[in-house]
Amino acid sequence: METRNIMIVGVGGQGTLLASKLLGYLLCGEGFDVKVSEVHGMSQRGGSVVTYVRWGDCVASPIIDEGEADFVVSFEKLEAARWAPRLREGGLIIVNDRETDPMPVITGAAEYPHGVLDSLRERGVRVDAVDALTLACQAGSAKAVNLVLLGRLSRSFPDIPVEKWMDAIGACVKPRFVDMNKAAFTLGRESGGAEL
Repeated sequence: METRNIMIVGVGGQGTLLASKLLGYLLCGEGFDVKVSEVHGMSQRGGSVVTYVRWGDCVASPIIDEGEADFVVSFEKLEAARWAPRLREGGLIIVNDRETDPMPVITGAAEYPHGVLDSLRERGVRVDAVDALTLACQAGSAKAVNLVLLGRLSRSFPDIPVEKWMDAIGACVKPRFVDMNKAAFTLGRESGGAEL
């Protein structure tokens, strides 16, 4: 199998690292060679956080270059736009339809750009936008946005049964949060439109 690639992007504290750990666990369990690379940036100051997950028969490097990502999973709209050039032709961006102001916007040095997702779509990018925060809160915690987005991502993996995703959640999440995270995953997987 050729190497496939997922980028998980967001800002510090949003759960990108747990999402990448869970994906790595799931894909290893499917028998793939998996490489995960974390790029923290200024994560503790609300800066960009990027994680690469690559899997296949034999993965040589954990880094995803421009035009290689099959999926970009973004916790925020501007991060989706920032990393869209890494998406391959025909790839998919799954994005939390929310705005998290970066530092230049917070300090008043810049304005948050309007129409970020519309601009991506106009350029022919496939975008699956979901209000992951609302669904996470329905599941019991605003911190479960990561599992809502993984639920959306799971719809693009028809060969991996939902039970295996649930097993991965059970293995990677602290026991007291497992049920809530499974609920968030299910809401993400079952909400919205048809399979993409």
